[in-house]
Amino acid sequence: MNDKASIYTRTARWIAQLSGRPITFLLAIAAIVLWLVSGPIFGFSDTWQLVINTGTTIVTFLMVFLIQNTQNRDTVAMQLKLDELIRATKGAHLSLLDLEELEERELAAFVRQYETLAAKGREQLDKGRPDTGTPEIVTQTAPPEKTLSPQRQGSATDRTCPHAGKQSPAQ
Repeated sequence: MNDKASIYTRTARWIAQLSGRPITFLLAIAAIVLWLVSGPIFGFSDTWQLVINTGTTIVTFLMVFLIQNTQNRDTVAMQLKLDELIRATKGAHLSLLDLEELEERELAAFVRQYETLAAKGREQLDKGRPDTGTPEIVTQTAPPEKTLSPQRQGSATDRTCPHAGKQSPAQ
């Protein structure tokens, strides 16, 4: 375990691991059964109902934050791993790094390009041809303010990517 990890991070990780175990689920079921069995003892009173409602509300409220924390960490780790795969792949568009930080309209430009490529791939399959390869993306050009000067531009494929002019840390 990393000594620099905060108490919150260590605790959140521990609770997340614990809450995902089968024994924890069985304990939750046992608590509900115990509550149900105690109903006649307490005459199914309002207080009896309030106990389960309050308990489950508190647990749910806290679990929302715990789940969000876990999901945020997992998402960041996964994005970094994907970014590394893109960075290490020869011929990959570095403009695909850090896509999760783009605005919706910028992301939509990438989506349209890859939807066009997917349609071309399905068309190839329909004709009995393989749908593999690295076709050029020519559906959209980079906005003028984001295009590199002619001396610094890469291949034609790089220039057609909507964010080809955006410099990545690796460049």
